[in-house]
Amino acid sequence: MRLSRLILPFLMLVYSVQAYSQQSKIDSAASIPFFYGFYGYQWPGADMAERFGSNSVIGPGFMWKTSSNWLFGAEYNFMFGNNVKNGLEILDGMINSAGNIISGDGTPAVAAMFERANSAGVKFGKLIPVSKKDKNSGIFFTLGVGYLTHKIRIEVENQSTPQLKGDYKRGYDRLSGGFMLNQSVGFIYFGKSRLLNFIFSVEAMEGWTHAYRDYYFDTMAPPPEGAQFDFLVGPKIAWAIPLRQRGVKEFYYY
Repeated sequence: MRLSRLILPFLMLVYSVQAYSQQSKIDSAASIPFFYGFYGYQWPGADMAERFGSNSVIGPGFMWKTSSNWLFGAEYNFMFGNNVKNGLEILDGMINSAGNIISGDGTPAVAAMFERANSAGVKFGKLIPVSKKDKNSGIFFTLGVGYLTHKIRIEVENQSTPQLKGDYKRGYDRLSGGFMLNQSVGFIYFGKSRLLNFIFSVEAMEGWTHAYRDYYFDTMAPPPEGAQFDFLVGPKIAWAIPLRQRGVKEFYYY
């Protein structure tokens, strides 16, 4: 009887220590490498706002969240839109008195202009947990550097207009590129399932771009000298796929 009274408290102590150890493992931060895909919407500012309107952005990325909640990653952005503000001015020299562009066979041609942009870069940042029960999810911020390019995509029905084909089209597309900075702030959530991991953020980009073309056919002159300042800002939502699970399960003891 006395032995059973000694064994029972000992077993309860071991049980409690085991439960505390497992719960501490749940609460601790883990190293999580993950891929993600995202969609976002952006509004332009500065010089870019004079050329384009708002646009969508999609792309993939890779990030590594360390066990100390530092973030390191790389990302590619493909930006697209259909609001080219100075499109009529660029094609003005090809438009006749009836408001049409004449194709090679003498019939009116249908031309459309779109925004196309790309950026790629690396970023680093920090995650700040907001719950003691989940050290792997929380508010984050990142800083990054990269390269930004953008141009006007000109599409002509049946490619029927000689002055907007091949090298001639390049004289109107305003292709530009240059160094870029970006900043983002948002929230990362890592669930217990590989399928329930999300990122919500707001990101800003600043680019210092130069014209790639030596000559603009519509102005019959070289592009303006110096860099233009391009700015983009908007929200993003991403779905993340960890390369490995967090490796912990939640236990309940009564």
